Amino acid sequence: MSRSREQPMWQQLFQLDHKDTQSLQTQLRQSLVNAILDGRVAVDMPLPSSRELAKQLGVARNTVVLAYQHLVDENYLIARERRGYFVNPAILEGRVDAAGTDRSIMREDNVVIDTVLDLQSQRNLRRPTDWNHYQFPFIYGQVDSSLFPVNDWREACRLSLHVGAINEWTHDRIAQDDELLVEQIHKRVLPRRGVWAEPDQILITTGAQNALFITAQLLLDKQSTVGIEDPCYPDARNIFSLFSGHQIEFPVSNDGVQTDERLAQCRLMYVTPSHQCPTTTTMPLNARRDLLAEASKHNVMIVEDDYESELNFVGKPTPALKSLDESHQVIYIGSLSKTLAPGLRVGFMVGPKSFIAEARALRRLMYRHPPSNTQRTVGHFLALGHHDAAVLRLSQAYKKRWKLMNHALGRHMSLSTIAPAFGGSSYWVRLPEHVNAAELEERAAEESVFINAGDTYFAKPSGNRHFCRLGFSSISDERIEPGVERLARVIDSFPT
Repeated sequence: MSRSREQPMWQQLFQLDHKDTQSLQTQLRQSLVNAILDGRVAVDMPLPSSRELAKQLGVARNTVVLAYQHLVDENYLIARERRGYFVNPAILEGRVDAAGTDRSIMREDNVVIDTVLDLQSQRNLRRPTDWNHYQFPFIYGQVDSSLFPVNDWREACRLSLHVGAINEWTHDRIAQDDELLVEQIHKRVLPRRGVWAEPDQILITTGAQNALFITAQLLLDKQSTVGIEDPCYPDARNIFSLFSGHQIEFPVSNDGVQTDERLAQCRLMYVTPSHQCPTTTTMPLNARRDLLAEASKHNVMIVEDDYESELNFVGKPTPALKSLDESHQVIYIGSLSKTLAPGLRVGFMVGPKSFIAEARALRRLMYRHPPSNTQRTVGHFLALGHHDAAVLRLSQAYKKRWKLMNHALGRHMSLSTIAPAFGGSSYWVRLPEHVNAAELEERAAEESVFINAGDTYFAKPSGNRHFCRLGFSSISDERIEPGVERLARVIDSFPT
C-alpha cells in the first residue's frame, strides 16, 4: 500500500469553519493539538508540507506556516531538515497509555450514590442556555452584547497583562483580595449607595450568590429561623434552607416587604429593598428606617441584597439600608453582574470587621479567593472610570426599553396588571386568572418568545400561578413590542 494511502485524510482531520469567530490559523492550531494529543497522528509520520496542507484545506499557505511554527515553539512539533514536521515524542510523555482499555467500564448504568443533600429536588428558575436563539428573549439577568463596553474592557485587560501585573496576580494570595479592586469598591462603588466602609470590612466573592452562601453558613444552624420575602429570589430561599430549619415568609406590597411581629422570631432577615426580586418594587426610606429599628429591637441580622440598585429611572435612588445602619446589623451584598457581565462572577460583601474576617477564613477553605487576574482587570476597569460610564449607558438604554415595555404591555395586554417599577431590567406581570404562567411559558417558547413563569419565586406555588417575569436587558428595542404582541396572542389562545 502506498504511503499516501496510509496517511490520514487531512482535510477530514482538520475541518475549518470560515464563519467561525476564531481565525483559521487558531482553528488549525487547535485541530493539530487535538489530533496530536488524541494519538491520531503517529510520531514517525511526517505532516504534509505547508503548501500541500494549504491546498487541501483551501487556506493561504502562510496560515499553515504560522500554525506549524507556533506548535514548534510550543514543543508539539519538531522540524527536521529536508523531512518536514513531525510530532514531538516529548509532548506525549507522562500520559497514561489507554490503548486497549475498555471504555465501557466508564458507563454509569443505574449507579446511585447516597448523598446527605437532595439539591436536585429544589425548585429553581428555568432559564435555557440557548436563550439568545429565541426571537423574543424576555429573559432577565443576561446582558445585551451590543451594550458591553468592549474597548474599555480590552484596555483594562491590557493593563492587567503587563509583566509587572502578571507577576502580582500569578501569586497565590492565600485569602487576600486584589488591593486595587478593594480600593475601587471602597472609593467608587459603595459611596454611590451611601455606604462607607473600610477595606477590611469588604470581601470579594464569586458573585452575590456566593456571598449569600457564606453568610448563611456563618450565621445559621438548624435551630435558626430565617425571614424571607414572598415572592423571593429562589436561590436565596434554597441556600437558606440548607442551613436553617425554619423560614417565615413576609408578603411584598408596593412598598416592598411587609414585616410584622413574627420578625422577632428570626435570626436573619433577607431583603432586596432597592428593586425587590422579582416584583421590582422599591422600599421607601421611612419603611427602611422602620425595618432597621425593629430588627435592632429584636437583635435580627439583616442581609441586604442590593439588587439592581444602580438601575434607577425615576427620581433619586433611595440610600441603601447599610448606609442607615447604626447598629452594625446589616450584611450588605452587591454584584457587578447587572452592570458589567454576569459571566465574570464578581461580587462583594460588606459587614463588621469580625464578620468579614470569619467570612474570609471560610472562603479560604472553599476556594481561597476569586481569580486574581479577573480581580485586577475589574479593578482597572473601575479605576479608569469605565464602570461609571457603563452604568450611565446602561441606564439610558434600559430606561428606553422600560418605557417601550410599559407602552407595549398597556397596548397589548390591557387585562394584566403590572406592579409599579422604578427601574431595573424586568417587569413583574399579573396574568388573567384563567392563564397558568407555567403553561404560558411553554406555549410562548413554541412561538420563540421566552418568559419566566413566576410560580418558582413563591415559597408555596399553589395559588400563585398567574404571574410572570419579563426581562428587557437582552432584547433589542425594536423587538419589544412585536414580542409582547405575540405573547398577547398566546394568552388570548387560553380558554376563558
